[in-house]
Amino acid sequence: MPVYTRGEFNPDVSVGYLTKRIYQSALVGLEPIFVEEGISHLQWSALVSIWYDRGPTCRALAHDLGHDKGATTRLVDSLEERGFVARDRDADDRRVVNLVLTDKGRDIAERCMHGVVDRWNGWLDGWSTEDAGQFINHLQRLRTSLEASVGDDSCA
Repeated sequence: MPVYTRGEFNPDVSVGYLTKRIYQSALVGLEPIFVEEGISHLQWSALVSIWYDRGPTCRALAHDLGHDKGATTRLVDSLEERGFVARDRDADDRRVVNLVLTDKGRDIAERCMHGVVDRWNGWLDGWSTEDAGQFINHLQRLRTSLEASVGDDSCA
């Protein structure tokens, strides 16, 4: 049975519109955390992606961030110039360049993470742990469905 009908579909029930608005609102609310540290949300996202091994190479990082490889290379260049990231040739395949967080990069990523966690806990205040867990589970299921339907290499 379909979730939507054409006659009842509008922005207030559109998963796409709602997730976009939530993302935009969250960016506005999180930006002061990053400004205080002198980085952008995108830079922090890249640091976290590398930290959690979701973006161990420029190609993987581009995929995880949903950016093209050229823009991601410039992003990594800026993070490297600031001493947050180092490039390291792979020992098994010298053609592969791995991205590694420096101590400075991990420190700034972790400080921002603390602020992000606090902010999200504030926004989710009043939600039960069960409700929040179910919501996260539903988002993960939707992500899996979308990635399966558009292919794994859609952003790389």
